[in-house]
Amino acid sequence: MKDNNCGYCVGGEPLAKFGIKICDLDVSQLILFKEQSHPGRCIVAYKDHVSEIVDISDADRNAFFADVNRAAKAIHKAFNPDKVNYGAYGDTGCHLHMHLVPKYKDEFEWGGVFEMNPQKKFLSDEEYNEMIEKIKACL
Repeated sequence: MKDNNCGYCVGGEPLAKFGIKICDLDVSQLILFKEQSHPGRCIVAYKDHVSEIVDISDADRNAFFADVNRAAKAIHKAFNPDKVNYGAYGDTGCHLHMHLVPKYKDEFEWGGVFEMNPQKKFLSDEEYNEMIEKIKACL
């Protein structure tokens, strides 16, 4: 099931507004969040356009969290954060996904909840590509 208005479903320009696809995982896709106030911030988006975790089978739920775990391990290995925060939202987009937000002591927002889109740090295409290759090498 896909939604033609959803960046996670259709990719292209709707996705490019906020992210860059890194790769497909078992039941989801890994996306680099363009706003990089937290170096290595990514999104794991489920393969189908469903709103809730309760809308998928137990097997797919377990596989989705295995994808989240795989992405988190890669982020830890590639960027050495002090902590990764996990956020599952979707009041407006309604596509099952999880934000993986690396947090670093003595840096932006340490000790507090991460801001959804702080609009503070964007990178060059070359910097995004370097970050994507670093993550891929750690998957």
